[in-house]
Amino acid sequence: MQQSNAQLREQQHLRKAELVLDAKAILAEGPSWNAQQRKLYWVDITGGSFSRFDPATGHNEQFTIGKTVGAVVCDASDGDAVILTTRDGFEHYHCGTGKLTPIADPEAHLPENRFNDGKCDSAGRYWAGTMQDAEVDVKGSFYVLDHDLSWRKMVDDVGVSNGIAWSLDETQLYYIDSMKQTVTGFDYDVSVGTISNPRLVIDFRPEEGFPDGMTIDSEGMLWIAHWDGWQVSRWNPLTGQKLESIYVPVAKASSCIFGGDNLDTLYITTASIGLTEETKGDQPHAGGIFTCKPGVVGTPSHAFRTDKRFT
Repeated sequence: MQQSNAQLREQQHLRKAELVLDAKAILAEGPSWNAQQRKLYWVDITGGSFSRFDPATGHNEQFTIGKTVGAVVCDASDGDAVILTTRDGFEHYHCGTGKLTPIADPEAHLPENRFNDGKCDSAGRYWAGTMQDAEVDVKGSFYVLDHDLSWRKMVDDVGVSNGIAWSLDETQLYYIDSMKQTVTGFDYDVSVGTISNPRLVIDFRPEEGFPDGMTIDSEGMLWIAHWDGWQVSRWNPLTGQKLESIYVPVAKASSCIFGGDNLDTLYITTASIGLTEETKGDQPHAGGIFTCKPGVVGTPSHAFRTDKRFT
């Protein structure tokens, strides 16, 4: 099935994403772009690490955590620190000292669960969700970590918590549950960080693969990575219409984010999980980071903001 999907993508003459970093990650995900540093931050969930990649030099600096890492965002108060979502919840990590400091673990009572994708809103709150590691039961939830390091549960009955994006006017939050193959829209109040009025925005079931990570461009269109679908696709969230696709030469495209000085480069993370050297076939660079210039610019990644100090 994977080879036929790849052939189909080629036959349709879609624009193709190009390899920028042969990272050989097991499950690359959770990317964010630091505009001040001009670096891409991303995680290898199963590999238990995160990295910051400098496209100008090609250098990828890896930080091993030793447990699953679902997403990484920068600490607004410290350019050498990040906030991670891990198997143990929200955690602060200092890249210079290697110190990992727990912040909050909303699901300490659910050892079979782990945190997955996450992202900050423009106010600097950290939104992230969970999933059952075995991906059998619907036991995940969607949380927000506030500026005072307290947390709130916003959605329960989540299968696999994944992509997050906000509309340009910040009145809508878009959210992917990969297991349910849906993109849900919520009314969003950025002043207090609340969501309400959930509704189906995109039914992904007719698509190839599963919806995974997501970002939004400056025209308000969503970009969604297809897990087991060999592509990232662009959607109008107001109509639910698929607008275009970009071929990714890896079956498991996992997420995407806009970066570069002009936010005109789409960075795409991929996974090699489940593959061996013998079964890689037509995806030898699975687990790599890919890029394309889709002809639109993106929206900025945001850092986490808190008045608390980590020692």
